[in-house]
Amino acid sequence: MFVRDNTIASVVRYFEERLSPVFSNREGKMIAKSFIVKRLGWDSSNFLIRQKDTVSESDLLYFRSAVKRILAGEPYQYVLGTSFFYNLELDTDARALIPRPETEELVDWIMKDFSSCSEGRLLDVGAGSGCIALALKSVFPDWTVSAVDVSKDVLNLVRQNALKNELDIELIEDNALDFSYDFYAESYTVIVSNPPYIPMRDRIRMARHVLDFEPELALFVEDESPLIFYQKIAELAVKKLALNGALYFELNEDLAQETKVLLTELGFNNTEIRQDLQGRNRMLKAWM
Repeated sequence: MFVRDNTIASVVRYFEERLSPVFSNREGKMIAKSFIVKRLGWDSSNFLIRQKDTVSESDLLYFRSAVKRILAGEPYQYVLGTSFFYNLELDTDARALIPRPETEELVDWIMKDFSSCSEGRLLDVGAGSGCIALALKSVFPDWTVSAVDVSKDVLNLVRQNALKNELDIELIEDNALDFSYDFYAESYTVIVSNPPYIPMRDRIRMARHVLDFEPELALFVEDESPLIFYQKIAELAVKKLALNGALYFELNEDLAQETKVLLTELGFNNTEIRQDLQGRNRMLKAWM
């Protein structure tokens, strides 16, 4: 047997020890908790008080297989099949990027800016897992929220997550590099995007697990036009933002100032760059 016994406590130790070359003990315990809770259908309180409970041999084999896949480089969120974002549980797989903590900060910025706005219309361009659109729909239940993506598979994942969280949003299949303007409403209170922004030349700096498992279409842009998505989405926003509306982007920190200049040139008289909790220039707001 690869664990001392079949108890939850031993399973947690197994995760911590096997994952220690890659994750801290705290992270290993958090990952163990995620797999145990999902496998056994528990909530967090069960995990805390049932450390002496035992699991079946098939459960142990499931946990061992999960650890092997993580050690092979697969992101644990893909192995688990879910991730949490802004209090939502989202199905997570290789169709879309894994939701990141800095994207939660972007959602939080929008939420605070429009907390007193009971009704509005929001457009999320490049929906991915649906994390931004669904999180904002959860905080603004009376808003009309639309999510755009070029991929049918991605939109199916967004639909899956919307149904899972009982949130009603509109899905639009369209290419952000060549918008079909007739698909869209006359105006939006908020347009938001976390577009592809990593130049191909920077692939060499990327973590192996990102390159091997996360979708390249959502990550990379050509070296000669790294701001192309920002330009096209901002051009849409020039035509479609409501009078007091705002455009929000997640940024490539290395191109933050260039993005700000681009938006100014396109007619946005007001721009603000914000840093994430790590002190990096990762978010931008623009308005007329």
